[in-house]
Order: sequence, then C-alpha cells, then structure tokens
Amino acid sequence: MNRRHTVVDSPYGPLTLVATDGALSGLYMTAQRHRPPEETFGDPDPRPFREVVRQLDAYHARELTEFDLPLHLAGTPFQRGVWEQLRRIPYGETRTYGELAEMLGRPGASRAVGLANGKNPVGIIVPCHRVIGASGGLTGYGGGLDRKQRLLTFEGALGSAAPDEGALFQVLEGWRSFSDGHTGC
Repeated sequence: MNRRHTVVDSPYGPLTLVATDGALSGLYMTAQRHRPPEETFGDPDPRPFREVVRQLDAYHARELTEFDLPLHLAGTPFQRGVWEQLRRIPYGETRTYGELAEMLGRPGASRAVGLANGKNPVGIIVPCHRVIGASGGLTGYGGGLDRKQRLLTFEGALGSAAPDEGALFQVLEGWRSFSDGHTGC
C-alpha cells in the first residue's frame, strides 16, 4: 500500500490530505476526532493531490457543489454504506441521522449511523457536516461544531446570518444530548 500526504490551507484551517495508492483516503482537520496518527499518512508529496486541491479551491470559491474524485475509503460495509449515502445529500441541504438510517433500509439504526458518520475519513468531500439531529439542531462534528456551522452556513443550509445566543444555546444543547451516543463526523 503506497501512502502519501500533504497539508493545504483552507478557510477551516489546515487540511491534511492522505492518498492511498493514488486515491484520496483521508482529509483531516486540525484537532479532528478520529484523526489517525501522523506516521500512518506516508511520505509528504503534494503531487497526488493536484485535482483534490483544485476541487477544494473551486468548492471554496462557490464554483463546485459536488466533488468527483477517486476515493479509497477503508471501513466496514455498513460504514461505507453510510458514507455513500452522505455523498447523496445535495449541497445546501441537510438530513437527520434517522433519515440516513431509513435511506439505508435500517430505520432503527440512527445511533449506528451516527457512529459511522463519525468515522468518515474524508470530511467536506464526503459531506458528513450535512447531517443534523432529529430536532434540527447541530450535533457532533469531528472538526468541531463551529466548523460544522460555518460549512452549513457557507452552503446555505443554515442561512447566512450568524446565530443569536438562543441559537448557540440550542447548538450546545443539541451537542450534549447527541454526544451521549453519537460521535458525528
């Protein structure tokens, strides 16, 4: 298995990109939950990431709403199924964990969906930030709820206005109730 990595700047801080055998296998934010150890990322080499960087730049410039990249996603069959459903959530829209479970034909598996969502190794590109709690509140995100809120606002899923204190309280309450069993992406 040939692994390479590079670090690129983004509006959400540095992103570590990892490729396995030439396909993107990781996109990790600073201090991200479930971030693998650096020694597993392989040698530094920006060459395998030219198209990834081009598409990320186009996304951040609002010129791209759907990524088209070869991915190497290592996970269980259930996790890979969840990640495939995440890729079907349109730009600017959200789904709940329960809706994802129903899309998978497992309506009682919202907790398992949340756990699989949290193990997504390619955030932003596999848009786990587009999953919200059943009440409509923001819930766990491995890159931090502030980044999740910024991504959803950027995509227009939350509107463009900054939340008021009541909305921030709702986000924090949503996180507390969700973090008891879900890890989010």
